[in-house]
Amino acid sequence: MALKGLDIFKLTPKTNCKDCGNPTCMAFAMKVAQGAIGLDKCPHMSAEALAALSDATAPPMKSLQVGDHKLGGETVLSRHEKTFVSKSLYAVHVCDCMDAAAQDAAIAAIPAVDYERISERMYVEMVYVGHSHEKSAEDYAALVGKVKGLGRTLVLGCTDVEAAKAALAAAAGCDVILNGANEDNYAEMSALATEAKIILGVRAASIDALHATVEKLEAAGNKNLILDVGTENVKDAYAAAIQIRRAALKDGDRSFGYPSIVNVAALAKGDRHLEDALVALFTCKYGSIIVTSSMDYARALPLYGLRQNIFTDPQKPMKVTPGIYPLNGADENAVCCLTVDFALTYFVVSGELERCGVPVNFLITDAGGLSVLTAWAAGKLSASSIAKFFEEQDIAGKIKNRTLIIPGKVAVLKGEIEAKLPDWNIVVGTNEAIQIVNFMKQYKQ
Repeated sequence: MALKGLDIFKLTPKTNCKDCGNPTCMAFAMKVAQGAIGLDKCPHMSAEALAALSDATAPPMKSLQVGDHKLGGETVLSRHEKTFVSKSLYAVHVCDCMDAAAQDAAIAAIPAVDYERISERMYVEMVYVGHSHEKSAEDYAALVGKVKGLGRTLVLGCTDVEAAKAALAAAAGCDVILNGANEDNYAEMSALATEAKIILGVRAASIDALHATVEKLEAAGNKNLILDVGTENVKDAYAAAIQIRRAALKDGDRSFGYPSIVNVAALAKGDRHLEDALVALFTCKYGSIIVTSSMDYARALPLYGLRQNIFTDPQKPMKVTPGIYPLNGADENAVCCLTVDFALTYFVVSGELERCGVPVNFLITDAGGLSVLTAWAAGKLSASSIAKFFEEQDIAGKIKNRTLIIPGKVAVLKGEIEAKLPDWNIVVGTNEAIQIVNFMKQYKQ
């Protein structure tokens, strides 16, 4: 149970703090309760008091770091309540049960998905290396050595202690998660993970057994864990993901206060369409690491787009970097088309401009991430802001064409823009994106 500010204040050892009882100390206690400051910032807090209060004031879900990636740290069940903290990470499954050709093909395909969308890199962050009990520890280590060359975080899906030892040796120098602890081997796997200073994945036949295994690991001093929701069937895995998250955030169950891993490749059993649906499902509810059988552009575009929408602060609109975006092979002689930096506007309009096939320099001006009409009403899209954008980006120096097409919904700005940019021919474009293709083709003629 999380403590309130007054509870922390009451538990603070007053004999060690000359300020106890005054507003300054009270304010500090309230900040601790809100998570704005740590208990260790108080110079009067004794070591005993810090130890007694540290667990009570810890966040409901532990934050874990693996390489450049953050897992967990969530405080709410739904994005609209506040915001999600750590985005789901995608891993491609490669197994030693696959033949060498299939392994090589899977490994070679992973770097192909790597692009930028709204200033965020979209790529396969992890590789899930599965171990089959029919294969030897040497075979598994050899596969880990192959995958290691990708430079991605490795998730070792292995419950065999000896194979895990060989894999960890082969993965030396990589960021690794060992997903292999269960009801039978948790002590040995915990020792391996603790020695290697890596995150340990925990799995079990049921959610009750999972909770009991986590409690045993915690009692042994290992709290660097990630919870596997299971692969028996979709219903149980989904229920486990929900129950684990709710138990941690709503019921204050610290033993379930860890990130989760979902192997949708195993759940889908080869059904590509079901697998895509499950990746989307567990991106929303609540996979910290989601394992898929493969990743290509056809699959990546909708899934990464969904993930970016889910894990973006709802109070901060997604924005595209202002600048010049040449489309359809446009050069300095191509006509210019201007709109705002609201990401949805950019993708809708750029898609229609690409569909029309006419070379165009797409100009994105800074409007605070607002849509066209909203930005105009807020004063963020005006003749002055557009003129400032042209000056900052040196549009006149980079583009010889002097025709600028503006959104039809701000046609009222035409005269003011002409006054600010006297050398430019200002053309009022369409009101709706769906009209762009026909408009551009006719304008070209």
